Amino acid sequence: MSTTPSSPALKEIFNSARLEHIATETRAVYPAFDAKAFLDMANDGLAQLSVMQRMARVSECLHAVLPLDYEASLQVLRALAPRLNSMFVSMFLPHYVASYGRHAFESSMDALKYFTRFGSAEFAVRHFLRDDLARTLAVMHDWARDANEHVRRLASEGSRPRLPWSFHLEPIQANPELTAAILETLKADDSLYVRKSVANHLNDVTKQHPGWVLDRIESWPLQDRHTAWIARHALRSLIKQGNPRALAVIGAGGKAQVEVSDLQVLPAVIRLGEQVTLSFKVQSTLPENQRLVIDYAIDYVKASGGTSAKVFKLKTFDLPALACANLSRSQHIRELTTRRHYEGRHAVHVLINGERLGSTAFDIVP
Repeated sequence: MSTTPSSPALKEIFNSARLEHIATETRAVYPAFDAKAFLDMANDGLAQLSVMQRMARVSECLHAVLPLDYEASLQVLRALAPRLNSMFVSMFLPHYVASYGRHAFESSMDALKYFTRFGSAEFAVRHFLRDDLARTLAVMHDWARDANEHVRRLASEGSRPRLPWSFHLEPIQANPELTAAILETLKADDSLYVRKSVANHLNDVTKQHPGWVLDRIESWPLQDRHTAWIARHALRSLIKQGNPRALAVIGAGGKAQVEVSDLQVLPAVIRLGEQVTLSFKVQSTLPENQRLVIDYAIDYVKASGGTSAKVFKLKTFDLPALACANLSRSQHIRELTTRRHYEGRHAVHVLINGERLGSTAFDIVP
């Protein structure tokens, strides 16, 4: 049986060859750089480090080897930034700023604004937000109006209340008004890169303040296609929960006038690693068009024997008057870093405009 090679681990972005690249390019912009000392330090115990630990290691080793003060080191790193061959790798530059430059607020913020163009400074700027929230947000408000999309995105992404892979910003979690001006500035941004960040920021806020997000979005000019895009993606968690106001924003606020039939999951019995296919028919009973938001939920069996539901997006579309639509979705049932699977019966539910309109099940066996 042939097998597909697995992808390299994410941490291999910072492998020995990449460290050599960083050393070579640093010496090119600063000939006195001790590349050997840097590589000896950076490679020590590298195999045991995660991707974020490797990124921090590069920053730490540069700091240890560069015989310069902070401001002079920044000049070297500014010259290095455009020479790096990976956007993700370049994130060690803002990490350096967050680690060694919090005493020099103005030059450090200017450096983050520059470095974010080559990767992202979203993790680094959070340390400045935690140290001095008001002063840092004032700078980020200006960033939201910058001509460069990477800088505008940093204003939204760096101030997200619950940014993945980073610590939460508790004051912003408690009071979303703190970043409201940034979101208002970016609510119709013409860059998809920025709009995704704004939507993710707002989706973070829905976890604790759904009413605040809905009030704001309902006041926005949703006839603008960019604003409407942000609204749809910002409300995705609330839409999955069947929140009536969120559904109304995307034009699916009413009860779905449909009948669900021929609902099945095949195969009905699988082993871990195999695929199931959900299929069903949706028949309109309404003599006019209607907007449908169709999701499905799987009740995953837990180690305790109980279940935990996970909702998946399937399709949002307009169903013509009295029309019928056949829908299906296949899904591999395999181990993930975020989910363990256990034997037993897994219920599957079809959700239309937030209402459960049909259920079936499949079994995972040894």
